[in-house]
Amino acid sequence: MTKYIVVSGGVISGIGKGVIASSTGTLMKSLGLNVTAIKIDPYLNIDAGLMTPLDHGEVFVLNDGGEVDLDLGNYERFLDVELSRINNITTGKIYQEVIERERKGDYLGKTVQVVPHVTDAIQDWVERVVDLPVDESGQKPDVCIIELGGTVGDIESAPFVEAMRQFQFRVGHDNFCLIHVSLVPVVGSVGEQKTKPTQMSVRDLRGAGLTPDLIACRSSKPLDESVASKISMFCHVAPEQVLAVHDVSSVYHVPLLLREHGVIDFFRRRLNLDALKISDERRLAGEKLWQDWTTLAGSYVHLHETVTIAIVGKYTDLHDSYISVYKALEHASLAHKRKIDIKWVDASDLEPETRITNPLKYHEAWKHVCSSEGILVPGGFGSRGIEGMILAAQWAREHGIPYLGICLGMQISVIEFARHVCGMTDAQSAEVDPEAKTPVIVYMPEISKTHLGGTMRLGLRPTIFQEGTEKYNVRKLYGNKPSVDERHRHRYEVNPEYVNSFEKNGLKFIGRDESGQRMEIVELEDHPFFVGAQYHPEYLTRPLRPSPLFNGLILAAIGKIGTL
Repeated sequence: MTKYIVVSGGVISGIGKGVIASSTGTLMKSLGLNVTAIKIDPYLNIDAGLMTPLDHGEVFVLNDGGEVDLDLGNYERFLDVELSRINNITTGKIYQEVIERERKGDYLGKTVQVVPHVTDAIQDWVERVVDLPVDESGQKPDVCIIELGGTVGDIESAPFVEAMRQFQFRVGHDNFCLIHVSLVPVVGSVGEQKTKPTQMSVRDLRGAGLTPDLIACRSSKPLDESVASKISMFCHVAPEQVLAVHDVSSVYHVPLLLREHGVIDFFRRRLNLDALKISDERRLAGEKLWQDWTTLAGSYVHLHETVTIAIVGKYTDLHDSYISVYKALEHASLAHKRKIDIKWVDASDLEPETRITNPLKYHEAWKHVCSSEGILVPGGFGSRGIEGMILAAQWAREHGIPYLGICLGMQISVIEFARHVCGMTDAQSAEVDPEAKTPVIVYMPEISKTHLGGTMRLGLRPTIFQEGTEKYNVRKLYGNKPSVDERHRHRYEVNPEYVNSFEKNGLKFIGRDESGQRMEIVELEDHPFFVGAQYHPEYLTRPLRPSPLFNGLILAAIGKIGTL
């Protein structure tokens, strides 16, 4: 029987439920258990695909093309698993399923209601997930981590909370455990930790019919003993059920922190984990995972050298908009014993107009670009900031600064090269100007122009390296494989009509799709590292296995790209 660990949140959203859920899953994997994860998002959207990154953070893309919440990326990176769109539940998906069943007559004329029909649909969905194998071995998950998005007490969360209340009886007490993550704010000049928000949050949770097995108390500093005792007493849990999860130097320390608090022993008793059959091979793999994870967390503390990368983007006001990019840079820099120093640059601030309207921002942005050891232009949509990105790419190309362009960033490198090397002064993307005289970036022919949601080129797709490309950095970074599979998310592509002109001038399209007409990887000759990828390599990065392209950017930034 699969064990279920539900992670709920109280007081405010965004206090680290995803990291707590991922870290708990890591602890379970360290025991040799097979782990899967589900993220419940209580919004009405079908998926995260049409939500602005500034509102909800990054849209993460899965192998099957599912556009999901950024916490699914946390799960994949921490647990080293590959999830699918079924692992992300939204209110929109549930209601769509219930209404479709009602239209087919599946409810036999009954009045369709939130209870029991919507709550049953949620529980059935969870059980469908645990029926899926966790990997190619075909083994089912031993543990399913369920993160309940939002906060307990929200109107939109109510059906999911009720579904979990019912679910605990469906699967049985020994198979259901709940971690409630709550904020313990530090207020006043003396830094007093306040427990009242947590007390009220747990009261709301109990009022909804759920009892916390563990209360994870998030705070900026370690929890005072008296505060933990007060939470234990007023929230009706034993002292060992109160976890102090204070801010740490990196998220890689959170599993260590939870283990120090005896979380593994607690779950062993509470969920009777010792009754699960685990092969010696899986147990040894779990032990190695924990050794590697401990080494990773320890190395992060002792690193002193840094590498500076400027991220020139459109959504830099909210760093979660590029969380996978940040993590990919962090993983690659850690692999080379460096700490990553990110300079966040709003592309619009690099444009000449800003020099007039806000000269301070203009000069600060250019200072970051000029002083960085590498420049990265990530994906994005729309016309804002395009000219600033082009200027950043031009600086990197002309001054030999390592450059990595992802999706839009690759298209930017092509536009810049067309304008300033090939003499195509009118070169532009059809996304910015549909009537462009020289449209070097065009709308993909098979993409819908009437529906936006889920209609892009999405998911895992192959990129074929072209003949004679063995000498190029990207091919070497991928171990000279003939092809690679990476995740995509785009509507526009390089116009194949101009490819010959670009290649004659030294911008080589070394990776293409199966047809040879869709450009996937571009690399500039006679430059330390000037690379663009139409796909999103950041989606497949792992803490112990960095993405090859980010690995290349860091190698180039620290002057070691020649060692390939």
